[in-house]
Amino acid sequence: MQETRELPLKGVKVIDFGQYIAGPAVGMMLGDLGATVVHIDPPSGPKWQSPANAILNRNKLMLKLDLKTEEGLAQARQLILKSDIVIEGFRPGKMAEMGLDLVALRAERPQLITLSIPGFASNDELRRELRAYESIVSASSGVFTDMGLNRVLMGINPSFSPLPLPSAYGAMLAGSSVVFALQARENTGLGDAIEVPLAAAVMEGLCYNSIEVENMPERYLTQREVEIQRRRVEGIPMNMNYEELQELLDPFYRSYMCKDGRMFYVVCPSHKYHAKRCLEVLGLYDELVAEGLTEEDDTYLPSSEWTSDTSLGVYPMPKYWADHIAAKMKDAFLLRTSKEWQKIFGKRGIPGAPQRWLQEWIRDDHAETAGLMIEVDDPTYGKMIQPGPIVWLEECGELMLEPKPPKPSTFDEALAKFQNFRTKLPSVNETSEKRGWLDGVRVLDLCNVIAGPHSAAYLARFGAEVIKLDSATPLYDSWNTVIYGLSQMTGKRSILADIGKGEGRELFEKLVKSVDVIVWNATDTQIKKMGLDAEGLKALNPEAIFCKLDCFSGVRKGPCSDFIGYDDVVQACTGIMLRCGGAMDTPEEHAHVGTIDVMCGFGGAMSIGVALYQKFRTGRIGRGRTSLVANSALLQIPYCYDFAKRGLFDEPSGRETNGHDELTRFYYTSSGNYLLINAHEVDVDNFEKVEGLEGFSQLAKSDRASFLSNAFQKIPAHEWVDRLQAADIAAVICADINALRAEYSRLAEDTPGIDRGSYSFSIYEDHPSGHKVTQLDPYAIRPTHSKIYALSRPEKFGHSTRQIMKELGYSESQIEESIASGYVSDSWSQEYLPS
Repeated sequence: MQETRELPLKGVKVIDFGQYIAGPAVGMMLGDLGATVVHIDPPSGPKWQSPANAILNRNKLMLKLDLKTEEGLAQARQLILKSDIVIEGFRPGKMAEMGLDLVALRAERPQLITLSIPGFASNDELRRELRAYESIVSASSGVFTDMGLNRVLMGINPSFSPLPLPSAYGAMLAGSSVVFALQARENTGLGDAIEVPLAAAVMEGLCYNSIEVENMPERYLTQREVEIQRRRVEGIPMNMNYEELQELLDPFYRSYMCKDGRMFYVVCPSHKYHAKRCLEVLGLYDELVAEGLTEEDDTYLPSSEWTSDTSLGVYPMPKYWADHIAAKMKDAFLLRTSKEWQKIFGKRGIPGAPQRWLQEWIRDDHAETAGLMIEVDDPTYGKMIQPGPIVWLEECGELMLEPKPPKPSTFDEALAKFQNFRTKLPSVNETSEKRGWLDGVRVLDLCNVIAGPHSAAYLARFGAEVIKLDSATPLYDSWNTVIYGLSQMTGKRSILADIGKGEGRELFEKLVKSVDVIVWNATDTQIKKMGLDAEGLKALNPEAIFCKLDCFSGVRKGPCSDFIGYDDVVQACTGIMLRCGGAMDTPEEHAHVGTIDVMCGFGGAMSIGVALYQKFRTGRIGRGRTSLVANSALLQIPYCYDFAKRGLFDEPSGRETNGHDELTRFYYTSSGNYLLINAHEVDVDNFEKVEGLEGFSQLAKSDRASFLSNAFQKIPAHEWVDRLQAADIAAVICADINALRAEYSRLAEDTPGIDRGSYSFSIYEDHPSGHKVTQLDPYAIRPTHSKIYALSRPEKFGHSTRQIMKELGYSESQIEESIASGYVSDSWSQEYLPS
């Protein structure tokens, strides 16, 4: 593809008032993409002192303003009235209290886009005034009580995670929202006021964990889920140890010890060929087939109609076969090193990866070669290894690999920089009817599993028309299509066709010619073969924007760029599983589903918004990109860097971790609940104001934890929360996702839930699946002037094949002939959710 020497957001002016991660990360991504970003700090400097600030503030002018003075406020207002985007992350209403009323400033400058990223929603009366630190938002949102099935069975509940999930998800959602607003402004001339609460953002990230399907067919229950149910029914405590737990894992969804003493994580269930290829490279396939392992021709039949009790490539497997296969795989993996297995699996197209620590990933050959880790000359830390771009466009990604370090600036310098760019927009076209930012945009979704399909579903809430195209016969089992589809098929129409063959190819090309955006999580080889590389797509539809999401890509080609993989694979190779488990021989997945997947989907959507904006401004047709490994850097941003004098990589890790230190951690209370407090040294004197904690400020640091542990066990959690919050100490009871869903669910009303505070679920009693389904609403993005659409219920795969073909000009007889050919289909199964 022809490269360009201009970044897509050149000329966009951004003011970043953010502190900590979420707001600065949005500014960082916009700056990486070419925006001019001025970051505002108080005279004392940033409120969060971390080397991560060198990453979060790269490509920014660093300006200190005293907003407690009239001069500082006047200068801030002057900059805002010259800007396109303003980012802030304070509690709701705080900016206005400080003297910067963004509502009034938008009235003066209607093209202004303001982005607020509070911890809790402004319409959440219960929580909006809380000191919404990262762990407070996580604890309130059920993150620590939904850290995966493993932790439930081990009785570790709540379980602390040091990963900043709320901020990482908040940044990706917020970043995508402002570029959608930016490209919409090119039509309307009007900006917007957007709110993205971190609590809602992290709930969207964990939406696959919070869904509830009544009477789920038994074939979809894993051994771990069955064991949890059994223990609850029989009153058996959740006290499994790590070794016992491993024997409940699927053989194609677990770690194996290799010859070099390192673990290798295999993630290849649910696909028609991946598990078979895995057994072939291990030398086990023929042996297991001889022992009776079968492959059903059609796994979308009810399981009662199968010829055997299992089928290779279906998840989960019954216990007998799971144990039998795993025992053989354990022996086979010991024959080679983890690095050997990485190459073998990668080149054969089998998802899997060696377990590595974050420190190793930062210096990994692929990470360096692909531009996933880059070297920056930082004035404070010297030569510093930082994450590369999170989101980029193919044709200008090279320009993003040499970011400038944060540069101190004066007010006059910052103002002059802004005045270099004039914002040229059409006259304001304000109508009484709200419209979505993506109204009129037509999207073709070719993706599978989670990240890609979720990206396209996300676009639908802003008005995009999304067509989901899958193969005429399924490659994945119904766990990966129908179960995940309950979330990611919302707002879409479904069509089934084989895009490389016969009538399916003809239909595919007509679809490509009819859309504005194409999204696919495929390798470059697949993309070129199907004619969707830059030159091929130019011939089919020269106006279409293409977005690629994958596992290992960076801006440049690296040795692992074409290796396939999922969320879990990236958790393994970037150190997340070892951080969660604590040791090489005890790795654990972080959360059950979607730690990185959904975030990557939002990143893909952001790249599409950037490409749409570039198309409006310049006419250039861009190709959006992101990857799971690129997004994993944002998820680990507090630790994801290296430099000569960096200390040990000894951040919190392992199952026994209950917080960062004695001031930010869990404490058990007399009511049986766990309390989470989040405080800092500047808050220590406030503890003296709390009844029952007198004398705390006089204690040595080594005595604080035992003092608080003893005190908190004497009084119920809710009383402690009241006392601590009254003393301005952040404290909450660890919430449970199941309890949040029960409290904040209502019968589906075909509204997106943005008026319902920090948590909002809908109950679909008439769900097309035939099951009662309760799931999270599409509610984290809250614009003032644009519309968010409630998403249509997910239809059965193939349901719209005939209708879409009619719209493309096919006659009834042509439709019948196409379906009869086998290259096009209108259904995979009789039942919506195969039983």
